[in-house]
Amino acid sequence: MMMPLLKPRLKPLCVATLLSLAVPVAAEPATAPEFIDTFAKIFGEHPGVRKGHAKGICVAGDFQGAAAIQPYSKSVLFSGDTYPLLGRFSMAGGNPKAAENSRSPRGLALQIKLNNGELQHFALLSTPMFGAKDPESFLGLLKTLIPGPDGKPDMAKVAAYRAAHPDTQAQAKYLASTPPPASYANTPYFGLHSFMLSNQNEQQQAVRWQLQPVDGVKGLNAAEIAAKPSEFLQQRLAKQLQQGPVQFKLQLVLAEAGDNLLDPSIVWPASRKTLDAGLVTLRTQGDNACDSINFDPNVLSNGISPSADPILAMRSAAYAISFGKRLTGH
Repeated sequence: MMMPLLKPRLKPLCVATLLSLAVPVAAEPATAPEFIDTFAKIFGEHPGVRKGHAKGICVAGDFQGAAAIQPYSKSVLFSGDTYPLLGRFSMAGGNPKAAENSRSPRGLALQIKLNNGELQHFALLSTPMFGAKDPESFLGLLKTLIPGPDGKPDMAKVAAYRAAHPDTQAQAKYLASTPPPASYANTPYFGLHSFMLSNQNEQQQAVRWQLQPVDGVKGLNAAEIAAKPSEFLQQRLAKQLQQGPVQFKLQLVLAEAGDNLLDPSIVWPASRKTLDAGLVTLRTQGDNACDSINFDPNVLSNGISPSADPILAMRSAAYAISFGKRLTGH
């Protein structure tokens, strides 16, 4: 026997309120200039500063890849030789004065110079997932964060958008439940996107990469999180570098059949095989050496190629615009 359908008991005012808060996904594909413009609306104009990850510190060191990865990739990155690198730790977002105890992602970008003239870039976040499944969903989320006349975003609008777009919830939950890093040197960093390794026989293996801190993971305590914004990340890193090198293990997580290669908001199962692929050693601060580097995550050595993840492709275009504006003082 079929049960009769029950009409929902929603007050018209509630429905109208929900509709007013909801922000629809863009009908047209999101474009790189839209992201740059939206970041400016959220964080303001800061001429000559990176539009994303505006606040950061440059470091210098080297990378030694593991020769055990050669069956998976022909890249000389994994020759076993040691190569020089420049890197940049950063706060997420476009605010050059971002609060360093905030529950927001931290970033680490690396440029490794290989002995055959190639470059290998890594651009990673301290969360194991991205904030949305595709450029359109991410742009829609960013637009809800644009401040109103009072200078603050409408958090009810943000919540309504997240409720309508479940792919935007995982990163927010991770940030809410994970203490912010006590130091740039004591948090893991994740590549988020899928990349393809190719060996000498042109066999391919999809991977995601991550960096694990050799000195362990250390987060801020409740009192430090609740304290007034302060500047401590650069100072703590400088002190750690004075005491000795800061190191991270590069790890490759191997995809299996059925794993989503195109959605960086989805974390692969913890049971996936993980290989130690090399050691990042940071030795000194890099001063201004990173200013002329565009840490495009799609700059890859032969034997490593990008997946078709649309957000990964969008990052190249957005980074190029930001780089051009920065070099011209805009």
